[in-house]
Amino acid sequence: MNILILGSGGREHAFTLKLSQSEKINQLFVAPGNAGTAQIAQNIAINPTDFNAVKDTVLNNNIQMVVVGPEAPLVAGVHDFFLADADLKNIPVIGPKKDGALLEGSKDFSKNFMEKHNIPTARYQSFTQENLIEGYAFLETLKAPYVLKADGLAAGKGVLILDSLEEAKKELKEMVSNQKFGEASSTVVIEEFLDGIELSVFVLTDGKNYKILPSAKDYKRIGEGDKGLNTGGMGAISPVPFATEDFLQKVEERIVKPTVDGLQKDGIDYRGFIFIGLMNVDGNPQVIEYNVRMGDPETEVVLPRIASDLLDLFEGVAHQTLAEKSFSINPKTATTVMLVSGGYPEGYEKGKVMTGVEKVTDSIVYHAGTTLKDDQIVTSGGRVMAITSFGDTIEEALKTSYTSIDHIHFDKMNYRKDIGFDLV
Repeated sequence: MNILILGSGGREHAFTLKLSQSEKINQLFVAPGNAGTAQIAQNIAINPTDFNAVKDTVLNNNIQMVVVGPEAPLVAGVHDFFLADADLKNIPVIGPKKDGALLEGSKDFSKNFMEKHNIPTARYQSFTQENLIEGYAFLETLKAPYVLKADGLAAGKGVLILDSLEEAKKELKEMVSNQKFGEASSTVVIEEFLDGIELSVFVLTDGKNYKILPSAKDYKRIGEGDKGLNTGGMGAISPVPFATEDFLQKVEERIVKPTVDGLQKDGIDYRGFIFIGLMNVDGNPQVIEYNVRMGDPETEVVLPRIASDLLDLFEGVAHQTLAEKSFSINPKTATTVMLVSGGYPEGYEKGKVMTGVEKVTDSIVYHAGTTLKDDQIVTSGGRVMAITSFGDTIEEALKTSYTSIDHIHFDKMNYRKDIGFDLV
């Protein structure tokens, strides 16, 4: 089978590496890919949201399945594009159609969905420029800190958590009136702050049945001790120690089942991943957000722990036979540490030459923001590489990741030295 993976980050390298281990795979293509995917697959230099270019790639390379990594092509309707095209309609796409992708594409839609299907989440209301004054009044009913979320996709930057009521009112106006996050913040969801500890649970569904994948916890802040600006993720750990069998049972009964059932009740044929961002509040799970794809860098600790053929599960999704499929999990702990460019998540330079990657032997190196230039690996993004290791404990796995990082160098390289600090 020939498979096309859309995307260019660490998540897509993780998919590529995992799928490359399947005996059913003939050729793997990644669009646009990175320096890591280039070592195990063929990169195609197209934009994943250019659907006509995706179509040409699929037809020219006899692609028999498309795996969508990032959210943008899903929210833009790549799955719908395939179904509407006579040449593509029989090629399975792993990822929801546009109606299902609204779970991530619109915070307002997802909160309404949770309320409708009695899925536990924070109290909220949505506001636009037209009812800004009502937004101020709703903020006054809440206790600090105040949570403001841009309704649409804002490249992971559309969530503000503010301690001051006056600052929250000011930022609300900036978002809805002055388009602080562009069109994404023309509607803003204000919600009650949930006090607890975060984790993520990943579900793969064929629209009827589902499989729950390993839990993970990521670290978003740039600074140690979870200080500083939010990033796309500085590291992750799987499994999460406090996600006990009892807690995960609550997640399944109160959140996973009602979510999959709710999609069916609403007539949404959802085939792909559901990323459920959770808060553990006094032992009870509440949903912070849905994403409609795997997380990054969580993918870099979840996929390595799946000890069986990932393509077998994808075929179950494509043919709605997921209930018949089984998979096994490596019981060891996986940790990943993200190497980022100096200045990230704000201004940073690209094109920095990387050395020492070939010296890493005890960890998996997942490329994210890398490319090849004159046969050298150079940086091409803010998050550059994820270094994943296994261990019997979190400490053991992290020690291996950090030892591996000592081999790797590029100008102004930065990384957090305290991933997992709150779990050990």
